[in-house]
Amino acid sequence: MTVQGSIRSAGHFGLAMSISLFVLVASDRSAYGYTPTDPVVTKMVERGVAYLDKLTDNDFGGGDAFSTLSGEAILIGYAHHKCRHNPDSPAVKRGLKFAKSVVSSLAKGGAKSAQKRTYVIAISVLLFAEVDADGYRSELQTLQKSLLDFQSGNGAFCYPGDDPSKKGDISMSQYGMLAIWTLDRNGIPLDYNRVTETLQWLLRVQDPGGGWPYHALDPGPGRGRMTQSTREMTDSMALAGGSSLLIGGDALRLWGNTDDDADNGIPGLPKAIKIFKEDKNVKRRKRGSMSETPIKLAVQMMRGWRQKNPYKKTGIDWYYYRIYTLERFESFIEIANGSSKNASPAWYNRGVDELRPTQGADGGWTDRSQTRPPVSTAFALLFLIRSTQKTIFTMSQGSLQGGYGLPKDTTDIRVDKKGQIKGRPVAAQVTDMLDILEKDGAGETEGKSIPDDLELDEDPIVRATQMDRLERLVRGSRSWQARRVAARLLGKSDELRVVPSLIFALSDPDGSVRRYARDGLRFISRRFDGFGMSNDPTTAEVDKVQRQWRDWYRTMNPKFVFLDYDL
Repeated sequence: MTVQGSIRSAGHFGLAMSISLFVLVASDRSAYGYTPTDPVVTKMVERGVAYLDKLTDNDFGGGDAFSTLSGEAILIGYAHHKCRHNPDSPAVKRGLKFAKSVVSSLAKGGAKSAQKRTYVIAISVLLFAEVDADGYRSELQTLQKSLLDFQSGNGAFCYPGDDPSKKGDISMSQYGMLAIWTLDRNGIPLDYNRVTETLQWLLRVQDPGGGWPYHALDPGPGRGRMTQSTREMTDSMALAGGSSLLIGGDALRLWGNTDDDADNGIPGLPKAIKIFKEDKNVKRRKRGSMSETPIKLAVQMMRGWRQKNPYKKTGIDWYYYRIYTLERFESFIEIANGSSKNASPAWYNRGVDELRPTQGADGGWTDRSQTRPPVSTAFALLFLIRSTQKTIFTMSQGSLQGGYGLPKDTTDIRVDKKGQIKGRPVAAQVTDMLDILEKDGAGETEGKSIPDDLELDEDPIVRATQMDRLERLVRGSRSWQARRVAARLLGKSDELRVVPSLIFALSDPDGSVRRYARDGLRFISRRFDGFGMSNDPTTAEVDKVQRQWRDWYRTMNPKFVFLDYDL
């Protein structure tokens, strides 16, 4: 391990302490359990993402926008962005390329006979919303229109040509509802009668025993449940049916305004801080009225069915699809019941223990699944990072008035004495923003959300304190969002004293942090070509550029000692 690596670890002192505690209690894992930030889990995620990084365009073909391979590329882009939040990664760029092709085809009236159209549309919605919901609003609107055009009259989603009264597809309907929920959370206008229709269909086609089949027989509106195919009732479909009900119920706000949950979703951020996000669909939502009682009763029946029919790992099945669906169900049941977020539930611990021995040497999951290894790996990663829980509690993108994270636009931030966030002139904002960034978690703030005219304080003492805090963030914060903000502000400071911290940040694991550090060094030094370094550099390239920048800085300050290098 390099001295620089040692110093970076020292910057993560709290993390090191956590790892030490982990070692002490490893023999009694059941007493503590796993969490998405557990060193064991983060290592699995790192290896899984590395596996996705090795995939190329050749792994997905270049044909029909609605092919299975196209959908897989979009799903993998979504999973990668959920893990790394880097829209410039090849996996995300590839997914966006395929998703844009889907939108283009739909705009021309395509996909009327495409078998996978609902899946591909739904995954495209998730990817666009995850990367930049505002920037891809037009694409989301096109996807929303097509999604509802393909919905059957009884509320179900199914394959083209299938009779929805006999072959309503539970799995496909789950993804349709997930896309609708995502569109709702991002303010895309919806017809909530369509949501109600799907919920009523799901209630009708639930087997009296509590399960759901893959293909459901619909007894028709106004009629009770009818017996479904026992052969097609699996744990995966029970979870899919239950998830769909909970997703639709939340879209209708049947369990209240979960956007205004007391838990802001950011560890360490004061709960008094809330995000205010205007509900642009509030009037439309009232038209889709429905009671929560039948949904919760149906979910209770479904849980009873699962207890009587526990999942058993046998041969090749849909295991990875199932665990991603399980995470979705458990995350939505938390908000439906008003429960606090459980960092280490039993079902999550079991899943991690099942995934650990089956992860391949290349970082992927390739065993016992109907899905291809890249898709199995994407599903496994989404499970490990608790992706649905993260989405639910970080979806808000409105103006700060307290809530799940910092807004996309941080041009008007101040925390008052009551913990409320207010507006403030640009030149005085940095200190208040630092108060938030230094918490353990920084929400959705990214470097691009920092306005170009944001300035450090003019008072030399205050300014020096601000830079000290920014340097600590860029060197030691566990939050990639905080490190991005710090790197960009330091690079804009035009202060020679921050150069060592920016040189250090050139080796940050986050690509955006590296680029902000590189560009900041070029600006401060007035060497606008710098010493090179691509957007996706190798370790050797980073080491070389850091060495060149250290040599340059010593010409400015010959006595300076780089503690992360010279010792």
